[in-house]
Amino acid sequence: MHETASTLDPVRSGPVRSALTAVPLEARVRGRYGAQDDGLSLSALQAEFSGGLRQLRCILSPSYLQAVAEATELVIQCLRAGNKVLLCGNGGSAADAQHIAAELVGRYKIERAGLAALSLTCDTSVLTAWSNDYEFDAVFARQVQALSRPGDVVWGLSTSGCSNNIVRAMKAAQASGASCIGLLGRDGGDLESLCEVSMVVRLQDTARIQEAHRMTYHVMCDAIDRAFAS
Repeated sequence: MHETASTLDPVRSGPVRSALTAVPLEARVRGRYGAQDDGLSLSALQAEFSGGLRQLRCILSPSYLQAVAEATELVIQCLRAGNKVLLCGNGGSAADAQHIAAELVGRYKIERAGLAALSLTCDTSVLTAWSNDYEFDAVFARQVQALSRPGDVVWGLSTSGCSNNIVRAMKAAQASGASCIGLLGRDGGDLESLCEVSMVVRLQDTARIQEAHRMTYHVMCDAIDRAFAS
């Protein structure tokens, strides 16, 4: 279909776009998405962002910062000894596990040698075969049993603190002699007591917990970069 003046996107077309720049942004948003959708007004967006940022201040508590420092040191010691970090999580936390592994194998900001890290969420053959033939609750525990050794760190991520497949992974890590750290949410759940170091974002909103987790592991990756850059 050829574009005509009537089919052109008014936001993208040059002359119309120039005319639109004189219209306040909030009016353009309401015109495109509907005047009754207050969630898209600039004041509503500002309130949402401000509320989220206020909640994230919980990660500035001394107890949380201490846990982050201890977990970071545990990872650094593990890697300096020639051992590896295994990570696991579900859903958004699975994506975070892969993100952390990528930052360690690659680098966060500072050029350095690659570091041994593996996300247990990536091997689709293992994940689907074990889940189909046995049970999804053991899908990470089986990999931990196969791959972890004394001196390794198994890092579990769970916004609830209660994900059963992460609980079982931590128990498998303890049996193998690996250390356990948790990046958790809410009240820490069952996982808090299973980890040598638990970083618990004590919020109820899953989205805010995930955002706090991402800021946390970026801060940790920055410290790890600096530890191995020299």
